[in-house]
Amino acid sequence: MAAMATMVVLAAPVPNLAQGLNSQETIDSIVGSEVKEEEKGVRADEAEIIAAIEQTAEQTEKVRKTSNLDKVNIVFLADAAEKTLPAAIAEKAEAHKNEITALRDELQGNAMLYHAINSRSVLLRDVLAVRFDDKHGVVIYAMAKPTE
Repeated sequence: MAAMATMVVLAAPVPNLAQGLNSQETIDSIVGSEVKEEEKGVRADEAEIIAAIEQTAEQTEKVRKTSNLDKVNIVFLADAAEKTLPAAIAEKAEAHKNEITALRDELQGNAMLYHAINSRSVLLRDVLAVRFDDKHGVVIYAMAKPTE
């Protein structure tokens, strides 16, 4: 009898607790977040980009825990659109390539950030780094601006 009760409990449907694009809370988070985009040259923010790449593991953890932001800023690195990065950035990206891959996976798993990125037609493979700021916002560096 106890075994039968256990099977019934285990077979009961479990609500999906993951964030999804159909979740009203997630939709409200996106609508409530300002998503801005800008285009910059890599050299203009080279030190910031390198610092963000060096902190990829920490930033990935923040992506995993983030469910609400006031602002998302997507920065398209204009001169990296050809997939050519300055040597210092390319070396950092190569040294942290596994961490950058993990960051991209976490971005895909975070419905709010994925929707913000996807709404601007940015491919996850083009995300180079993420930097959270002290003003409840995030900067996402992308290597290519999508064609319109």
